[in-house]
Amino acid sequence: MKLQMHSIHFEADRQLTDFIQQKVDKLETFYDRVVEGEVFLKHNNNDGTANKTVEIKLYVPGSTLFSKEDAPSFEAAADAAVEAMRRQLKKFKQKQLAHN
Repeated sequence: MKLQMHSIHFEADRQLTDFIQQKVDKLETFYDRVVEGEVFLKHNNNDGTANKTVEIKLYVPGSTLFSKEDAPSFEAAADAAVEAMRRQLKKFKQKQLAHN
């Protein structure tokens, strides 16, 4: 899957981008018609410990799916965002099958 990584106001290291790419690639096992995706990595100004945000946007035929999660680390936020996206993909696929 073609995946664009955007790290806002900082430079993400190769290890982090590879980790996220690997996680998002696994989503194709649930729905194989994903056209492309975008991932945004941000530091937010929350006072709490969950000050890292990962947003995932996947483009599928006829729709765009989006998930956003905050966590203390980018890896944990990516795990949570990928899990939320997995649920959305499964639901989207079931809707597609129901229409056919």
